[in-house]
Amino acid sequence: MTPAEIDAILDRAEKAAAGDLGTTGFWRAVAAVKRDPALVEAHADRIAAIDDHAFGAWALVRVPLGLGTAVMGAVTLVGVALLGAAFPLDAPWDGLALLAGTGTLAVSTHGLGHLAAGARCGIRFTGWFIGRGRPQPGVKIDYASYLRAPARCRAWMHAAGALVTKAVPVVALGVGTVAAAPVWALAILAVVALLQIVTDVTLSTRSGDWKKYRREMRHARGDGGTRWSRRGESNP
Repeated sequence: MTPAEIDAILDRAEKAAAGDLGTTGFWRAVAAVKRDPALVEAHADRIAAIDDHAFGAWALVRVPLGLGTAVMGAVTLVGVALLGAAFPLDAPWDGLALLAGTGTLAVSTHGLGHLAAGARCGIRFTGWFIGRGRPQPGVKIDYASYLRAPARCRAWMHAAGALVTKAVPVVALGVGTVAAAPVWALAILAVVALLQIVTDVTLSTRSGDWKKYRREMRHARGDGGTRWSRRGESNP
């Protein structure tokens, strides 16, 4: 794709209705930009502005980065405290505290995982959000810094959230075992851990963090790897 073609697509994307980028060729242009550092420098800021405009139409709630991170940090501390409560409490409250702590940590640490991994390689974030059809809080990428980061780093930033989420029930299972929590609570945690692996294999590789990880690893290998479906373009 030539620079002129990319400019024409970005012109269309800027004029399109917010959130309706797939029909403009926007993501195809983004994939082309990712393959050429010179194109990244030329177009990253403009692409980020278009992405943020479309994102604003999709997000239901947006919270400043500092406030959202502080809230998620506090929620994480609550989750850790609930896991710790499994030690002094008697049954069934120890099991309930263990499960409540696991659920709390699953909600709070996913975005924090993305945030920590991205910060290591210069990816910035603009805030926290809750989106349409996505009740779990997420952290919004500054797309210009995302494009300027190495593809392999982008890949591991996406993977970090998924890995943290998978680790939570495993860690909780270990805590519950040491705390001698009820067998039913440990069984639930084991099932949750197994189900998360199954959903990652069957769903996330098609539409979630692992799909994005694989996409960016293809860019890291230099083959682009952009794919489209009959329903429209995928985010590259």
